[in-house]
Amino acid sequence: MAFVRTSKIFLRPHALSQIRSVRFCGTSERKAGVIVGVYSHETENTFTDAAAHINNQSSGNLVRLMQYGDSLKAGKSRVLYGVSEEFPVVAVVGLGEQNLSYDPIEERDESKEAIRTAVAAGYRSLDGLGLKSIQVDPCGDGEAAAEGALLAAFKYQDLKSKKKESPSVTCLSQNDQGWTRGATFAEGQNIARRLMETPANILTPTNFAQEAVNCLEGLGVEVMPRTYEWAKERNMNAFLSVTRGSGEPPVFLELTYRGKRFTDDKPLAIVGKGVTFDTGGISLKPSSNMDKMRADMGGAACTVGSIFIAAALGLPINIKGFIPLCENMPGSIATKPGDVVVASNGKTIQIDNTDAEGRLILADALHYASQHSPRAMINMATLTGAMVVSLGSGATGVFCNSKAVWEAMHKAGTVTGDRVWKMPLWKHYSSQVTDSWLADVNNQGKHKPAGGSCTAATFLQEFVSCDHWMHMDIAGVMENKDEVSYLGKGMSGRPTRTVATFAELYSIRADWLVNVQGCPLMYIHRFLEIVKYVC
Repeated sequence: MAFVRTSKIFLRPHALSQIRSVRFCGTSERKAGVIVGVYSHETENTFTDAAAHINNQSSGNLVRLMQYGDSLKAGKSRVLYGVSEEFPVVAVVGLGEQNLSYDPIEERDESKEAIRTAVAAGYRSLDGLGLKSIQVDPCGDGEAAAEGALLAAFKYQDLKSKKKESPSVTCLSQNDQGWTRGATFAEGQNIARRLMETPANILTPTNFAQEAVNCLEGLGVEVMPRTYEWAKERNMNAFLSVTRGSGEPPVFLELTYRGKRFTDDKPLAIVGKGVTFDTGGISLKPSSNMDKMRADMGGAACTVGSIFIAAALGLPINIKGFIPLCENMPGSIATKPGDVVVASNGKTIQIDNTDAEGRLILADALHYASQHSPRAMINMATLTGAMVVSLGSGATGVFCNSKAVWEAMHKAGTVTGDRVWKMPLWKHYSSQVTDSWLADVNNQGKHKPAGGSCTAATFLQEFVSCDHWMHMDIAGVMENKDEVSYLGKGMSGRPTRTVATFAELYSIRADWLVNVQGCPLMYIHRFLEIVKYVC
């Protein structure tokens, strides 16, 4: 018999035999919920193994309750009550078509994205029911399921006097290593989201450094906050020019993660823009939506989040993080349009727009990072409004001088669903910043606002001495409205998971090329898993 038919649900016989060998956790409390998945086939549905297990355990109640209603659409959830004594509340979620894979047009793994979206919908449908715990069907990919559930579960309510209690979230299948990995990736992104949401009067440069200590030192990451005097000694005058208008002291944060197997290896450098609040300085921004400039340190937040993931997973790679932290305020001694400063690499900069401050603090940070001879260098920054116009929230715009780095980051984005899109890094744009009346370079393009994100990238390139460098302009993905359903409304923490996956892939490639026999089996499997989507 090819299929066993029960009402509108098809269950494959081999799936029923498989679930006997898989141990699922039951719900021990009445106030517990379960999320399980179904695949759609035109007007019919096919249960996942976990859903089939619950249906079998409840003597077919899941099938009987599911028949009241149309076929469940992808990304939607339906809550069923009284399925069984063990599973009193069940959210059934639509996973779409079975056997989805990498889509070359969408440039992402559609199966993983379908699971994230569906599980997130299931979590939200149960979240307001007063449940103490929610167990989640891994749906064939525990990593994606954990990301969907735990990213959807994030709430920033640190400053609320009355906090909404959230149910605990666990995997329905015991010992699912993918779930553990996915939970780590989600936690790293949620760290970035929490930092980005925190008001600027609380998350000052000094307090950001303390948060980095709290998040990372327990994982063995060295966190070294540097002072104004330290930066001054190194002639970081571009960075310090931005800090002049603020009463908050600047901090240059240096993070060091040493992979266990690569203690002397050249590091991957990650540089993050850390403007904890941006008024625009003397070139003052409009007041509308200026409150969102508390997240202008999104690059710094994602740097902390991605290094957290790398350290928690114990990736076999060295990583150095460099985060210049400051406020951009219009104080009495703030930098004025037309001022000229000398950066730490000796180049003079004409500052015609004090609201183009991110590239100034990154100029000195990139030069300092280059002095550590990194194997590759990534910088993240909410840099330009032009990138918001170019790509919206669809992808992070990236500028890269290295084919190898671009290919690895592109592959990482296909796995995480948090995609990147390559932008031009041409001399056509660099000539617009080097054609400066008073100095070597100008901090805004000659033909502003045309090509604003491109001229900003070529400005940064003037301070980079690394053959494998990528600039990631994350302004368009800083905030999520309703574009990514499993993130919800608020600061997004993107592209933390993509950068962490890039670090993992980059470490695996190095290990693979240097010593295949010594490469841990789990990393070889991960390398093959990532490469299959795009090769």
